[in-house]
Amino acid sequence: MKHAGAQALDRLEPLLEKIRAVRTLKEKSRGVFYRRSRAFLHFHEDRAGIFADIRAEDGEGFDRLKVDEAAGAEALIARVSELTAQVGTHD
Repeated sequence: MKHAGAQALDRLEPLLEKIRAVRTLKEKSRGVFYRRSRAFLHFHEDRAGIFADIRAEDGEGFDRLKVDEAAGAEALIARVSELTAQVGTHD
């Protein structure tokens, strides 16, 4: 599975705008977000769709969510909100 290219990220632009609004995240390159000095969220694509890899709750590794459908995008925003609200954990 390859990292999401420009066309895939174009399709996700409304979602990316919501993520960019989270002040505790920094977008190092388009679609690649860091929290403090650690990778937090990035996107992949393949024939099955577009997926987000978001830092796991335990801080180790990533969980993968399908985000090219409304339900998956909403679930991602909920996870971003939940994990970024956890002050000082796993960083």
